[in-house]
Amino acid sequence: METIRTQAITFDVGGTLIEPNPSVGAIYAGVADEQGLAGLDADRIDEQFGAAWKTKGDFHYTEEAWAKLVEQSFDELIPAEESRRIFPHIYRRFEDASVWRIHEDVLPTLDDLAGRGFRLAVISNWDNRLRPLLSDLKLLSFFETATISSEIGFTKPSSVPFEHTLKKLGLPSPAVVHVGDSLPEDIDGAENAGITGIHIRRKGSNGGNSISSLRELSSMLKEDWGS
Repeated sequence: METIRTQAITFDVGGTLIEPNPSVGAIYAGVADEQGLAGLDADRIDEQFGAAWKTKGDFHYTEEAWAKLVEQSFDELIPAEESRRIFPHIYRRFEDASVWRIHEDVLPTLDDLAGRGFRLAVISNWDNRLRPLLSDLKLLSFFETATISSEIGFTKPSSVPFEHTLKKLGLPSPAVVHVGDSLPEDIDGAENAGITGIHIRRKGSNGGNSISSLRELSSMLKEDWGS
């Protein structure tokens, strides 16, 4: 495993630090049931959400964009007008910390890295629900700054969110590494800004700068406070 000397670590959020619990499909089906649409297949909703997410294209994390994605997830299960009717309830449900799970390696890793003096930050493609959600999950206090796409008007893999964070930290790109689960958004985006990317693949690692657990960061990263 390559040793990387750094001063700061930035993290993606969804898929890297947290994930929906028990799943997107189960949450959508649960809300639908509460709104009088019982018996929907959560597994099929998960499959259709996954397909819609992969083909989402230029997604701006607006409520309108999310409403379209929700409608695609319910395709052929409920009428489009019913999807639009229950969408506000689904949108608000994902503000609730109870439908999110913090990966088990997150808190020990953040504690260790912060204790060693590394500066920590977030760079995430998300909307205005993220900052209060991170606060409710007791994660926000770990991070010196949080760059959220909806707040700056640019999404990863644009280099802008990374460059924005560098300015906030007052550090050059070689002094920062970024950890995320998306090759195009996190790794390519970071490297476009001159930042070393570390790809987390929770279902297995391919070596190099790819890890299967955030716990691997503790031995992978070495302090480099400069001169």
